Amino acid sequence: MIPSQWLRRLRQVEVRARVVSEQLMGGRLSSVFKGRGMDFADVREYVPGDDVRRIDWNVTARLRKPFIKRHVEERELVVMLLVDASASGHFGTAPDAAIDAGTAAETKRELAAILAGALAYSAVREGDRVGMVLFSDRVERYVPPRKTRPHVTRLLHELLFTEPRSPGTSLVAPLNFLNNLFHRPALVFVISDFQDADEAAWTRTLKATNQRHEVVALRLVDPRELDLPDVGLAHVEDSETGELIEIDTADPAVRQRWKELALERADRLAATFRSGGIPGLDVRTDEPWAHRLQRFLDQAAKRRVA
Repeated sequence: MIPSQWLRRLRQVEVRARVVSEQLMGGRLSSVFKGRGMDFADVREYVPGDDVRRIDWNVTARLRKPFIKRHVEERELVVMLLVDASASGHFGTAPDAAIDAGTAAETKRELAAILAGALAYSAVREGDRVGMVLFSDRVERYVPPRKTRPHVTRLLHELLFTEPRSPGTSLVAPLNFLNNLFHRPALVFVISDFQDADEAAWTRTLKATNQRHEVVALRLVDPRELDLPDVGLAHVEDSETGELIEIDTADPAVRQRWKELALERADRLAATFRSGGIPGLDVRTDEPWAHRLQRFLDQAAKRRVA
């Protein structure tokens, strides 16, 4: 039997995810990301006015006259949620008032669940299938794509209550798992704080994944990762490595350097996403994000069509 406190938490997250999906996202994932959901049908002879970019050069060379590829729209989209379950997800410092108002989350893990739930409800409402890969430095759970609301409840349960076997983070593991499992293009949301030390490896794998699929990066951020409060001497532990250090937060130079490093890392991640043609958005635990997410998805669609 599921403990009552687990059920309450699941229901709270489920309601918040459905509100975001129904009121703000409108179930428009497949219409926002047009173009990848196209299947090759056949070829036909070129006629003046056709888009020359659709010419099938192999057939043209063989038959010695131009032919173009004809595609038909797929009936459904596969949406895959790659969600970070590493130990850094337990971090959260959002004010209670913001959480009570429904605009924030207690931890990055809870924020990931609400965000993933909103995307999942939007997908199933549109008749698309949604699945999930939950990862730490390995694949912790794989839930195959389905398109029912009870399936979304199962995804949320896994997101909230799965205890990962490892505290670390590896983006390479879930991306390779996805690439080996899905040979047809999918819409892939990577929901993580991207705190993977092997930056060269995961960056390379993420860009390669985007060549096969439609990848969207949603970075989870807590305000204390950007601004350090003045609380005197503090012992800080890295939740993924266990490293413990002492920081004098009363020193303005220490707080300034903390902020500079956070901004440098954010700029580096943004540059990585841009160079790979991957839309990226920061989602904070302490701020409303639903309207920003909708605008972000709309802008991503316009960039793809342009």
